[in-house]
Amino acid sequence: MRALVVHCHPRQGSFTAAVRDTVIGRLHAAGAEVRLIDLYAEAFDPVLGPGEHAGYARVPENRAGVEAHVAHLEWCDTLIFVYPTWWYGLPAMLKGWLDRVLLPGSAFVLPEGEGETIRPGLTHVRRLAVFTTCGASRWLTALIGAPGKRTILRGVRALCARGCRTAFAAHYLMDSSTAESRARHLARVARRVDRMTGGAARGAEARAA
Repeated sequence: MRALVVHCHPRQGSFTAAVRDTVIGRLHAAGAEVRLIDLYAEAFDPVLGPGEHAGYARVPENRAGVEAHVAHLEWCDTLIFVYPTWWYGLPAMLKGWLDRVLLPGSAFVLPEGEGETIRPGLTHVRRLAVFTTCGASRWLTALIGAPGKRTILRGVRALCARGCRTAFAAHYLMDSSTAESRARHLARVARRVDRMTGGAARGAEARAA
């Protein structure tokens, strides 16, 4: 398994960082190869500028400036996003990452004729996961429509392999969370990752073989 973890939070000591560390720990326990993209740590520029936009459809020139990120995306078979939900959606930096890195010629194939639609390009990605926190309650997030979750688990998933497996866990009411609720959420995240990977036992067997 080749897992790419995309982490987006401005503070390294945040609870979101603890979620990230839990995810990576369980992936390593399962014997997965892991790469981490920490968007704030590398000061990723989320802005799709006018020049970049003008060349958006020119393959492979459209990778200029984000070559390493595109290479990571093409390397992985498991794609995991760890971020806080802000205003029911993705943080601006993460949305900008999708804008700049999920490119024609890599993430999807542009239509070639009138009336055609885009075709998936991430067909090597067989597992997709979102681990997030929400200030709002579960019911209010559902009432609004959970646009961040939908963007990834519906929109990005549509570009992935047919039958792509998904995993999701959110800590709701984060602003009134407790040490106990946060510990329960980390345990929930660990279980979701183990279920997605087949668990640590399989990783141990693979390493011993």
